[in-house]
Amino acid sequence: MHDTQHVEVDGQVFRVTGRQDQPGQYDYEWVNGPNPGYGFSVGASDNHPFTTVEHEEAIRDFLAQVDPRTGYIED
Repeated sequence: MHDTQHVEVDGQVFRVTGRQDQPGQYDYEWVNGPNPGYGFSVGASDNHPFTTVEHEEAIRDFLAQVDPRTGYIED
C-alpha cells in the first residue's frame, strides 16, 4: 500500500504519495492546479521519510518555478 496524504501550501493542494519500493521517494500531484495530473517527484538521498515541513518546502520550491501564465515549469 502506498502512503498518500494531502498537503496544502499557500492555498495549493497536493496529493503526496510515498513510493512503496523506494523509501524517502515521493510523487506530488497538484490537485487544484490548472493542469490535471501535473506535479513533480523528489526524494531524500539517505531515504529518510519526509516530515510535513520537508513536504511543504518541496512544494514551495516547485511553485516558485511555475510560470503563472501557463501553470507549468518553463525551460
